[in-house]
Amino acid sequence: MRRLLLLVLSLIALFLAGAAAYGVWKNPEKTTLDAAARAGSPGQFIALSHGMTHYELVGPDSARLVVLVHGFSVPYYIWDSTVVALTDAGYRVLRYDLYGRGWSDRPDVDYDGTLYDAQLGELLDSLHITAPIDLVGLSFGGFVTAHFVAGQAGRIRTLMLVDPISQRSELPWALGLPIVGPWIWQVTAVPGMADNQLTDFLHPEHYPTWADQYRPQMRYRGFGRALLSSAVMASRLDFDSLYAAVARTGVPVMLVWGKQDQTIALSLSEVVRRNIPSAIFVPVDSAGHLPHIEQAQLVNARLAAFLEAHP
Repeated sequence: MRRLLLLVLSLIALFLAGAAAYGVWKNPEKTTLDAAARAGSPGQFIALSHGMTHYELVGPDSARLVVLVHGFSVPYYIWDSTVVALTDAGYRVLRYDLYGRGWSDRPDVDYDGTLYDAQLGELLDSLHITAPIDLVGLSFGGFVTAHFVAGQAGRIRTLMLVDPISQRSELPWALGLPIVGPWIWQVTAVPGMADNQLTDFLHPEHYPTWADQYRPQMRYRGFGRALLSSAVMASRLDFDSLYAAVARTGVPVMLVWGKQDQTIALSLSEVVRRNIPSAIFVPVDSAGHLPHIEQAQLVNARLAAFLEAHP
């Protein structure tokens, strides 16, 4: 009996050691994001209460400010073409990396609305931005911006939502287990995230460097943890209540959606539209999840018209 027990314990120890080794091998996070890692990166950095935030602020100091919030995991470079269009039109533009993404810190906290509200609010305060802003949220950034508007509507002039998250995602139950869940996430979901970003496009062949541009942020510890925490939080959201809260503020809203979106289906636009009936709805043909890139000229024109309609 004792021999059998020792055999079982040995097999368990061997299994755990193998799982740990496999996790180290599969996990792309090999180093810590610090000042040395950030050296030479574009943009600027500012210390906020939960860590360093990577941002870029461009355009005339006295111009009207548009703030761009990216989605679930692709950092602020997702707005490159939009920044060019807005600054060329005379606007001032602020974009930043959400905590856990890009060159921003990865604090070991809950990645929820409170954290994202604090990051954006503190960033505006630290940059001495007091006038109302025009806020644009893409995909998961739709949640971030809607949550901010619902709580701090006085700081917002307009809100534009681009293919915003609108439905709870069902996560495998195992991801909720302590230790085991994060391990599964790190070895199964995180390693393939760069290549999976191509499904956001209707024509991914037009963006051959997209996955490679994504990969650098995956090197730094805390990336996967931040995304898992965000995913768990999103799986529990009440989106009807979220968007209804935005409607109650009276902030003007424009909703833009790629008709061929395979990430968040066009049909889910109904969730936003029924809860914000005053929202201007702009379905964009020949575009997937990122219509502001695939149909940049059209989307930029509609954004400009929307801003001009609310001086």
